[in-house]
Amino acid sequence: MNLTEPLRTVTQGRSGDPGARIAEIRTFLQERLIGADALVERLLIGLLADGHVLLEGAPGLAKTRAVKLLASASNLSFARIQCTPDLMPADITGTSIWRQDKGVFEFAAGPIFHSLLLVDEINRAPPKVQSALLEAMAERQATIAGATHALPDPFMTVATQNPIEHEGTFPLPEAQLDRFMLHVELALPNATTERLILDLVESEQGEPVAPPAALEVEEIAAARHAAKSVFLSAAIKDYIVRLVTAPRDASTAPELAAKIEHPASPRGTLALAAAAKARAFLDGRDYAAPQDVSELAVDVLSHRTILGWRALAEGETPRAIIRAYLDAVPPA
Repeated sequence: MNLTEPLRTVTQGRSGDPGARIAEIRTFLQERLIGADALVERLLIGLLADGHVLLEGAPGLAKTRAVKLLASASNLSFARIQCTPDLMPADITGTSIWRQDKGVFEFAAGPIFHSLLLVDEINRAPPKVQSALLEAMAERQATIAGATHALPDPFMTVATQNPIEHEGTFPLPEAQLDRFMLHVELALPNATTERLILDLVESEQGEPVAPPAALEVEEIAAARHAAKSVFLSAAIKDYIVRLVTAPRDASTAPELAAKIEHPASPRGTLALAAAAKARAFLDGRDYAAPQDVSELAVDVLSHRTILGWRALAEGETPRAIIRAYLDAVPPA
């Protein structure tokens, strides 16, 4: 797709400023998702940076609601997959169906052929299904009966994961985890926030609040183009590289490096740079700052960092290790 074309289309439409349109959607989502500003930001970063997002949290933390609201605020086609242990690849990719009236096989597309795909409880999907999802997330295509079908553009997967239940689940392979740009962990709200959530749900019993004018595909393409154009200085690039590569060099923080079995690959560097630029765009800046990197580093790098067995036995977590590296690696 030529990303310069949508810029002209948007100018002739409702707004010539992609940032203003994204800001409208951000405000709408924040008003309907109390206490979830970070979640809203991460979802929009994924949309702007052409990345996938993994949401992990206990049931009832508005993970599914957030994705549905994002779908309602855009004109992207939307589908939801509820993962179960008996799910088959054909249930998500589709299959070829024999049409007796025509005497031919016709391909019936599955839910994966939508621009915004919600995969609920992804860790309940068996390995074959996760393999099909991996191809879609990595290659933006699906192979069915030997034929390869392109997925729509844009294509974004938002998966949810419940950290409480482990019976009947399948841990996500590292290769698939690596395809998620962001892994967002959601915490339970405090009493003040929960009171506001209660008021919000009661207010929704009446006439629902209509979202702003839905984002068109062309507007999303224009916003992505603007986000990619955000300036990334040499100092910020150096900071990103030093942060990602620090676990590979024991001299930076020997006590931390000893706890890591496999550090993040260069894909982590590229993801952190793209996410930082998207965050700067969301904040109305045409340049990325050190805080863009430090605020997103944990969500970008933790699921790409594999700890050794001793560190796991001691109760260490990848998120805690990445936070410690943020203290060990200064921006300049």
